[in-house]
Amino acid sequence: MTIVTADTWVVKPEKQAEFTKLWKRYLKYFKDNPKLFKEMKWTKTFTQMFGGTYGAYISLSEFNSLADCEKLNNRTMKDPVLMKLNQEMMRLIDPVTYTSNVWTTLE
Repeated sequence: MTIVTADTWVVKPEKQAEFTKLWKRYLKYFKDNPKLFKEMKWTKTFTQMFGGTYGAYISLSEFNSLADCEKLNNRTMKDPVLMKLNQEMMRLIDPVTYTSNVWTTLE
């Protein structure tokens, strides 16, 4: 059963430039460590251009199963570099706007 995770958040307006730099560091780490993310089929992150909330982001990732998603989550929670990047990101976003959802395909 294919699943997609959808994480959303809003970056504090005064922290946009810092967030952009941090996101580039995250993407570089992601590309440099593909084995760490082996269960993930694909991932894409988008930012709101028009309408909605200024500074809003959504990150979508596809997995073959919920078990694959959990394996990746458990592994990345032990990675010190990702934990540091996550802590830095949480300082730049409005924490009440962060959501994480799991979607499945209709068959």
